Amino acid sequence: MTAATLVTLALSLTLAQHEGNAAAPAAAPVVEQAAPSAGAPQPGAPAVPAEHGAAAAEEHGEGHAAAGEHGAAGGHAPDIGSVMLHHVSDNYVLEYPGHCEGSWQWNCEADMREIFGSSLKFGRLDMTPTKHVVMMWIASVLLLLVVLGSVRKKSVVPHGLYNFIEVLVAFVRNEIAVKNIGEKDADRFTPYLVTAFFFILFLNLFGLVPFAATATANISVTMMLATFTWIITQYAQIKAVGIRGYLSHLTGGVPGSLWPLWFIMVPVEFLGLFTKPFALTVRLFANMVAGHFVILALLGLIFVISPWVMFGAVPMALSIFMLELFVAFVQAYIFTMLSSLFIGSVVVSHDHGEHEEHGAQGSHVAG
Repeated sequence: MTAATLVTLALSLTLAQHEGNAAAPAAAPVVEQAAPSAGAPQPGAPAVPAEHGAAAAEEHGEGHAAAGEHGAAGGHAPDIGSVMLHHVSDNYVLEYPGHCEGSWQWNCEADMREIFGSSLKFGRLDMTPTKHVVMMWIASVLLLLVVLGSVRKKSVVPHGLYNFIEVLVAFVRNEIAVKNIGEKDADRFTPYLVTAFFFILFLNLFGLVPFAATATANISVTMMLATFTWIITQYAQIKAVGIRGYLSHLTGGVPGSLWPLWFIMVPVEFLGLFTKPFALTVRLFANMVAGHFVILALLGLIFVISPWVMFGAVPMALSIFMLELFVAFVQAYIFTMLSSLFIGSVVVSHDHGEHEEHGAQGSHVAG
């Protein structure tokens, strides 16, 4: 119940902040009504040209319209959709509870652009870290600390954290790598599969921590993870069949005597190279975004409908939260398993072809 309470508190503070920002401009028209019009000259003030006066009046008119809109919005429930997108999308602002503006607050903010300034800008290339990049840094450091800390306490009979890490590593090797790639080549790709599994797992779990963010809910992050799998798959295939066999694979097995069909098969096979990383990208991204949207939508009902809804919304959000803990492990497993399947499809097929070739040669000699 503590986790759901913290999430509820974080969302309520955000919604309250949105309400405050929407209600503040509503008082502006009252002040402006008492003020003289922008076009009228002030006593003792220099004359203003008509063009500037018209522009100022137009700006004030737009300001009144915007203030009226904000004022109207301030009287209604906050926009839950914008709050949900704000929590899921990436930006340069980190939110955290702490001491800021002279007191303890729950919604302190740290702007990465103010912290780093222009030190990480190289022309049009902006390397200023965003919220999701910071989460990946923290997850990487924590992952290294957990793994190195567990390795330091090795024993003949594994126990504690070392036992948990060893079980997961053995599971990735024996149940994923060996079964999909084969005993012969499994150890070559196990380090990458284990790294991908733990990295994605930690990023998924970070999204369930209040005031943190889910980096795997960013399609750029999932696309780069899928790109690594794609590069390793192409490397494994080239190493298995050679560059000539790799290029001949793009013809879809059509012999040279039917080369006009290559104009159809080559584009199809080339596009097929990118369907697998696309599936990895969208699957992980969509699953992580959907879970957070459901939790935020359930908690948002408390602020949109009535506080009494919390007796039904909070237990439902807590159940979805516990389901997200399971989904964090499942999505890390699925990404790792699919990566091993893609790698094994180019390695095992080559080994199978070699076995068939040697078998045919042996039967010919025996005959």
